[in-house]
Amino acid sequence: QVHLVESGGGLVQAGGSLRLSCQASERTFSDYPMGWFRQAPGKEREFVAAISRNGANTYYADSVKGRFTISSDNAKNTMYLQMNSLIPDDTGVYYCAERVTVAGNRGVGFGSWGQGTQVTVSS
Repeated sequence: QVHLVESGGGLVQAGGSLRLSCQASERTFSDYPMGWFRQAPGKEREFVAAISRNGANTYYADSVKGRFTISSDNAKNTMYLQMNSLIPDDTGVYYCAERVTVAGNRGVGFGSWGQGTQVTVSS
């Protein structure tokens, strides 16, 4: 089972940027995209973005489209989430998921999950 580790979270002011990383312990071969999710206090975990294994296709939740960019480096077994123009509603714990089922701008994660990295955006 692949082990995922997120990093890059922190405290940032509104309008600022952060870059999250998700390091996989090994390369996984799957037809499913990998992706990012987040969970705000008192709320359910929600889909943020996903990327196909070859990086050709990306998917975003409406709430982050135009502000966040997902990418990957297969040589490093690492997936990234560049977050720009952050707003307080982006606050939460961000998780990467090994596999994501995407339908439109929504996704469901399954397989391995990382432990999460905290992102806090102050107003």
